[in-house]
Amino acid sequence: MPVVSISLNDKILEDLEKVQEELGYSGRSETIRAAIRLFVNESRLQESMKGRVQGVLIVIHDHTAENKVSEIKHDYLDVIYTQLHNRFQEGKCLELFIIDGDAKRVIALVNRMRLIDDNEYIKLFVI
Repeated sequence: MPVVSISLNDKILEDLEKVQEELGYSGRSETIRAAIRLFVNESRLQESMKGRVQGVLIVIHDHTAENKVSEIKHDYLDVIYTQLHNRFQEGKCLELFIIDGDAKRVIALVNRMRLIDDNEYIKLFVI
């Protein structure tokens, strides 16, 4: 099996070790492989989306990312039907986007949101 080196900040490493312990993985590598499988499966689901889609996009981010999220939001007003913003913890924001539009544009929106380092959680639910 090839070896791949990655760099993690202290917070991500701490979170990784916590998940490893909670879920009973034998080591970091096994935990990271499981996370990669989830990410790949989600990407495949997105690739299969075609035509007009409707759904909900949830983004949880650090307050410092608010301007970046807002900038991206303005680039995708054609697929964002409505949005709810809530500061639900100290320094944390929850964005709830109701999505309705072309699948390619929705996928592009999700992918742009994923590129923001201060986004802690991004999940698209398509109905």
